[in-house]
Amino acid sequence: MASYTNLPAPSPEQGLNRYLQEIRKFPLLEPEEEYMLAKRWVDHQDTEAAHRMVTSHLRLAAKIAMGYRGYGLPQAEVISEANVGLMQAVKRFDPERGFRLATYAMWWIRASIQEYILRSWSLVKLGTTSAQKKLFFNLRKAKSKIGALEEGDLRPENVARIAKDLNVTETEVIDMNRRLSGGDASLNATVGSDGDSTSQWQDWLEDEDADQAGDYAEAEELGARRVLLDRAMSVLSDREKDILVQRRLRDDPVTLEELSAQYDVSRERIRQIEVRAFEKLQDRMRDLAKEKGMLVPV
Repeated sequence: MASYTNLPAPSPEQGLNRYLQEIRKFPLLEPEEEYMLAKRWVDHQDTEAAHRMVTSHLRLAAKIAMGYRGYGLPQAEVISEANVGLMQAVKRFDPERGFRLATYAMWWIRASIQEYILRSWSLVKLGTTSAQKKLFFNLRKAKSKIGALEEGDLRPENVARIAKDLNVTETEVIDMNRRLSGGDASLNATVGSDGDSTSQWQDWLEDEDADQAGDYAEAEELGARRVLLDRAMSVLSDREKDILVQRRLRDDPVTLEELSAQYDVSRERIRQIEVRAFEKLQDRMRDLAKEKGMLVPV
């Protein structure tokens, strides 16, 4: 793929205004053109095709990056990380799946930004529970919901309410609020002109209805539980593992009759093995989840 250094890059010296003006020069792609460019990249590793797909989506990356304002990090760096995620999306995009690149790229862009924020903020020092990471992404929304718009430290009653709503301690709310208290640019500040119209920062913001925290938490939780599942499977015998996988972990489960014939036992015996294996797997996963401090279903 074309080098990242060949792309326009935001910088504090030039300012975001100039960068946003520059990336607006790249034309958007029609579906057919996007498909052909993607095929050229997939089939022939055509770096020029990949470069055109990236540049045509730089505005999308910038818009998503603007949804992460106010985290105390340089906006130019956040946009740069968004561009890295965009490049990863282009690299892995399969045009035969039937959806547009923008749809696929949004996940990669957000993931890249969120990983950068978590690294930069050293959240490991604050804690790594799902609740604390949910606080990281939801504090500003929670403050707005209860009208806690004051500058500086939150009032005690607002701290208590947010801590209860997000299932964290009051100390964690106070610490996170102080780290998130970096100054925000005006949403009505002009970022560039397009003919007779004028664009403002608010025009580039991420949709407030987009549940970024939920998407992140769900992806993280799913990944963690997949790891637990792999480890927990070790408590099963080879036969138990095979029957459980074929009966419960496949998109098209194998019937009891088929497994009965495969193992030369009755359907009822297969059902008993399946149920017992599932119970053993659940018990082991609960134990592992407790060790990791994860939420354990009752």
